[in-house]
Amino acid sequence: MIRKLLLFSLAGSMLLTSCRDEITLPETASRPTLPSTPYDYQNIVLPPNVFTAQNSFFIDDIGFGNEIFVDPANFVNVTNEVATLGRVLFYDKQLSLNNTISCGSCHHQEKAFADGKQFSTGFEGKLTTRNSMGFQNLISQRNLFWDSRSFSLADLSLKPVQNHVEMGMEDLGKLAEKLSRLDYYPALFEKAFQDPEITPDRISQGITQFISSITTANSRFDRSTIAGGDTQLSSLEIMGRNIFNSQKAMCSSCHAGNNFAAADGPNDPYGGGGEIFGTDLKGTTNIGLDLTDRDAGRKEGSFKIPSLRNIALTGPYMHDGRFKTLEEVIDHYSHGIKNNPNLDKKFRDSHGEVVQLNFTDLEKKALVAFLNTLTDDVMTRDPKYSDPFKN
Repeated sequence: MIRKLLLFSLAGSMLLTSCRDEITLPETASRPTLPSTPYDYQNIVLPPNVFTAQNSFFIDDIGFGNEIFVDPANFVNVTNEVATLGRVLFYDKQLSLNNTISCGSCHHQEKAFADGKQFSTGFEGKLTTRNSMGFQNLISQRNLFWDSRSFSLADLSLKPVQNHVEMGMEDLGKLAEKLSRLDYYPALFEKAFQDPEITPDRISQGITQFISSITTANSRFDRSTIAGGDTQLSSLEIMGRNIFNSQKAMCSSCHAGNNFAAADGPNDPYGGGGEIFGTDLKGTTNIGLDLTDRDAGRKEGSFKIPSLRNIALTGPYMHDGRFKTLEEVIDHYSHGIKNNPNLDKKFRDSHGEVVQLNFTDLEKKALVAFLNTLTDDVMTRDPKYSDPFKN
């Protein structure tokens, strides 16, 4: 009897493996609608003094004034044709094992490429274990994913596609074969690479160039007189900015510069700590969330410091989506910081005791008002970032 059960179990396992290896296409698949002249992706616009592919540094001019080298692994030469291919790949559900999930299923343009959920639904209906992070200006960042397990967009590009919960397409060779059966891809690859061959590397290049082109530099803050524009911020918004940069709040010590993100170049002294493969893991920190989950450097409770641009659109917040609103996030810093061996030292006093920031109600309101000025409604409506399968 035991032998029969073992044989039955083995047969079931082989059947499952066989099904996973099969290429399945939907009976009818929608086609992307693209402009006759490609959108302009290659002229990337970033906020002033933020790293671009044309130089090897950015200047953190709000807070520290340091010139910081950025890992050249993230240098991406974006072309309109390859980024156009990447836009299609990003939104195409055929990249998942069962044709139900695309990258865009968990990253919605109108939500600054978050999805508004605590955890996202994968190709088999299972939930991810971490919140889908909103993103923009990724080309300026070195630490990627919540646990900083990738240091380049090329390395990041296909990990969600291969993930056993997210999209399930573990065999990239099978993915290339699958896409070759969709009649709209050969021409797109031809335009992008001057021949129609579809390979995992070219798929990666397409996605990498598209997400590299997604930038934000047109928020009310960017247009404000503070940033050199002619838009006036309200007195409450200015108060919030001053609190953000103050010694009391210390927000800008992590969310620094014009990208309001971790300055995470190899020589940055301000990012969080840890070591991975003998290299400093910067751009992560522990903010006292009372948890044991770890970053890629095995630092308990330490996670990526995200950019705060478009933060009003990307809730719920933190790596596990535990806070629904910005008010809840600020309440955490005000009175909810928990002790942890790896707690960022800025949250300890000279005796090593945990420090709560104890914001007043007015200070909380002002901080939220300032964070709302970082919303870029132009980026979230730009057609070149939109889903071509819905047009």
